[in-house]
Amino acid sequence: MGVVEAKIQTVEEIYRLVWTAVATKQPIRAMYKGLPRLFCPHRLGRNRGNQLRVLCYQYGGGSESGLAPMGSPENWRCVALEKLRQVELLHGSWLTAPNHSRPANCIVQADMDAEDQPERDPQKGH
Repeated sequence: MGVVEAKIQTVEEIYRLVWTAVATKQPIRAMYKGLPRLFCPHRLGRNRGNQLRVLCYQYGGGSESGLAPMGSPENWRCVALEKLRQVELLHGSWLTAPNHSRPANCIVQADMDAEDQPERDPQKGH
């Protein structure tokens, strides 16, 4: 058995994966700040400092601040794209919560926003 090398993803590859996840409303699994996380990314773009950010609803995995119950607006996260590792698209339910007040200060220039995408309901075969 040889050594298995973990593929290092470039920021461009991570951007493409997250862009796809937002466009198709797919959850992602990723490492962020050393913890495994399960996110539904809702908006991808740049903050006031022109740095890439992702507005995500986190529904599982670890969190430095802890996760509130499912559906809580406290689970919105503003994630630095370049700090994501091992990003992979998942096939699962698209989760969200009301009152995502973070976008205003998380992303000022959106490249992709899930709210601009047509509704896709897997349960209804769309």
